[in-house]
Amino acid sequence: MSTPSLEADSTYRRIPNVLVACSGSVATIKISEITSLLAAKCNVRLVTTVSAKHFFNMEDLSKEVHIYTDEEEWDAWKGIGDPVVHIELRKWADVMLVAPASANTLAKIANGLSDNLLTCIVRAWDFSKPLIICPAMNTFMWDNPFTARHLETIRGIAPSVEVIEPVVKTLACGDTGKGALAAVQDIVTRTLAQTESVS
Repeated sequence: MSTPSLEADSTYRRIPNVLVACSGSVATIKISEITSLLAAKCNVRLVTTVSAKHFFNMEDLSKEVHIYTDEEEWDAWKGIGDPVVHIELRKWADVMLVAPASANTLAKIANGLSDNLLTCIVRAWDFSKPLIICPAMNTFMWDNPFTARHLETIRGIAPSVEVIEPVVKTLACGDTGKGALAAVQDIVTRTLAQTESVS
């Protein structure tokens, strides 16, 4: 007796693809935990900026998580028709999670800049799919009027954009106030909730 294909089974549900991106914030020390928890239920790929690499050891990440850096952006491209990494990752992902989004990266996204792999993916993003942004920065940077403008712009891009605001705690610099990355479990839970429509 032949085995029916999974594609023909109405109960079949493929594993979602989650693209995680981290930028230059001390909160990037939590990226291994975030990706590990997501990788238990999703296919996960990680994009890291140059600055973000200062805050974590790539060897601490799960071997199942493929890492992409700015240096790889054009490695596969030799001529017309060759793959472009930021476009291929945009196609692959069902959900994109930017955690942490530094003040600098938040500003770049709000103004449509695309000067590294992370911001190129966001600039090319298909906004019919969820984009989750988790800011993390010093309290004075969070309270700065520029940040309020950037958040207003980002939230107004599309209904599919979700901002998970930072929390109040003592920051790496010693200041206490709002600006710390939201709880890892909250970020993971809310990201997984956005994958529920993937089939």
